[in-house]
Amino acid sequence: MNLIERAKELVTRTGDRATANRVRTLSVLLAAKRALTHREIADQLLDAKKQLDRVTLYRILEWMSKKSLVHKIAGDDRVWRFRINTEIRAHQHAHFKCNRCAKVICLKDSKYNPTPSLPVGYLLQEIELTIKGVCSECI
Repeated sequence: MNLIERAKELVTRTGDRATANRVRTLSVLLAAKRALTHREIADQLLDAKKQLDRVTLYRILEWMSKKSLVHKIAGDDRVWRFRINTEIRAHQHAHFKCNRCAKVICLKDSKYNPTPSLPVGYLLQEIELTIKGVCSECI
């Protein structure tokens, strides 16, 4: 199964329409080896001669986040990065952010498993852990 077919299948599983823009956007994230910014995704779609309005792309990424197809990673630079969710890459895992190039990768094999005690009536929805340092390409 190629990336487009896989992306279409994942979008269809949400119960919503598998529009061409959703499928193309998700296929970019499926192919990515790391978390991508809105700009990086837009550039890859442009490289494929499939220009997408930036607001439309933003809405697609928000929709994908709500449907748990992707997760959003907050950067110190106030730029969101997006990474595909798979059975291997569940929401609750650590990320590594390079302090030089700002690349963010998922640390899927980390043994990070927090279980904080919340006050009565509170509901845990998400935990973010970002480990910062210098990646191998910048050393």
